[in-house]
Amino acid sequence: MKTTLSRRGLIRFASFMLALVAVLAASNVIYMNKIKRLEYSVEASYSSAVEQLAQSADSIKTVLSKGRYASSPSMMTRLSENLTERAAEAKAALESLPVYGMSVDNLEKFLSQVGSYASSLSRKATAGGSLSEEEIKNVETLGECAERLSESLWELRTKMLTNDEPISRLFSEIDGGVGKFISDGFSGIEDGLKDMPKLIYDGPFSDHILERTPLMTQNAEEISASEALEKAAKALDEDSYLVLQCESSEEGKMPSYCFYSKGGRCAVSKNGGYIVYCIKSRSVDESTLTCEDAVRRADEYLKSLGISDMERTYYECYNNICTVNYACLDDEVLCYTDLIKVAVALDNGETVGFDARGYLVNHRERSFDEPSVSEQEAVDGAAEGLEVKGCRLAVIPTDSVEEKLCYELKCRSSKGDDILIYVNAETGEEEDILILLTSDDGVLTV
Repeated sequence: MKTTLSRRGLIRFASFMLALVAVLAASNVIYMNKIKRLEYSVEASYSSAVEQLAQSADSIKTVLSKGRYASSPSMMTRLSENLTERAAEAKAALESLPVYGMSVDNLEKFLSQVGSYASSLSRKATAGGSLSEEEIKNVETLGECAERLSESLWELRTKMLTNDEPISRLFSEIDGGVGKFISDGFSGIEDGLKDMPKLIYDGPFSDHILERTPLMTQNAEEISASEALEKAAKALDEDSYLVLQCESSEEGKMPSYCFYSKGGRCAVSKNGGYIVYCIKSRSVDESTLTCEDAVRRADEYLKSLGISDMERTYYECYNNICTVNYACLDDEVLCYTDLIKVAVALDNGETVGFDARGYLVNHRERSFDEPSVSEQEAVDGAAEGLEVKGCRLAVIPTDSVEEKLCYELKCRSSKGDDILIYVNAETGEEEDILILLTSDDGVLTV
C-alpha cells in the first residue's frame, strides 16, 4: 500500500526537521561553548601554575640571598618561615601541572629540602648556635641552584606563551611532539640541580635519610599497581579520581607507584605496599578547629591506616595547618628515628599531608641490651639546678646513619624552662640537650 503526504503534511514535516536541526545546532553551540570554557580554564590553570612556579623560584632565590647576611636568630626565623611558604607554593604549583612521565625528582627534592633545611638552621640559631662554614656555603649553593631554576622556568614559560599551540596540547605531546621543548626544559632543570649540596641536618628530607635503603621495604614482597591504588585511595579518600602517574616515577631507594588527582598526590611503595607520603594541595584560609582538635584528628587518621605502634611527640600549628610528629614506641623505648608526620587542616580537620619516609627508612625489629648505665646513674648526673620530672629510654638519631640508645631526662630548670637531656645508656655521656617550647600553637623543641 503506497502512502503519500499531503502538501500540509509535507510543510509540517519540513517545519519539524528545520526545528530539529535548529535545536541540534543550538545544543551543539552550547556544548562547544562549554568545551571552550573548560579549555580556557585548563589553559589558564596551566599558565598560572607555570608562572607561580617561576615566581616562587624567584622568591626562594631572593630569600636565600638575604639569608647570607642574617645575623640574628629572629631574622633567621623570619626568613626560614618565608622560605618554607615559597617552597610550599612552588610544590603546589608543580603538583597542579601534568608533569607525570617527566623526571622532576631533583626539582621535588630541592623544593622539599630548601625550606626544611632553613628551618633547621633557624632552630640552631634560636638555640644560640652559630652557622658553620659548611652551612653558610650550603645556603650560597642553594641560592645558585634557585637562580638557575628561576631562569630556566621563566624561559620555559616564555616558550609556552609564544607557541601557537594550546598549552594543554603542548603538555600532551611532550614525547617528540610539539611539546617536546617542555620535557627538554624540565630535563635541563634536573641537570641544573644535580650539583645540590649534600644536606645533613635534623629534618625528614635530610640526605642521610633520603639516600638510605629503606629497611621496611628492602625484602618485602612487591605489590601490583591495582593493589597500590586501593591503598592510595584510602589514604587520600579520592578513590574515583586517582590516576597512576607513572609506575617508575619514584625509583631510587624506595621504588613507588605514584598516583595523582586534581586535589592531591600519593606514593605507595612497590615493595610492601606502604604509604610513603600523600599530599593534598589546597589552600587553608582559616582556622575553625583548635590545635587539640587537629591532634585528635591526626591520631584518628593513623588508626584508619592501621598504624598503631606510634606515640605522639611534638606538634605545631602554623598557617592554619597543624603538623603532628609521631615516633615509634618499641617495647617501651621511644624511637625518634622512626618518624611519621601528619598535617591536618584547621578549617575542616582534613588530613592534607602524611609523610612516613623516616619510619620506612629506619624501622626494624630491634633487640635492646641491658644498659651499662642505670637509670638512677643517669638521673644523678643531671646538672645542678635541674629537677628531673621523668626518665625513659629512647633511641635518637645522629648526624650519621647510626642511632644511639639514651635515657631521655625530662627536666625543669630553676627558671621554669622545660629541658630534655639525652644521656648515652652505654657511656653515661650527654649526647644532646633540647629546650621544650610549649605555647597555644604547639609543643616544639629547639
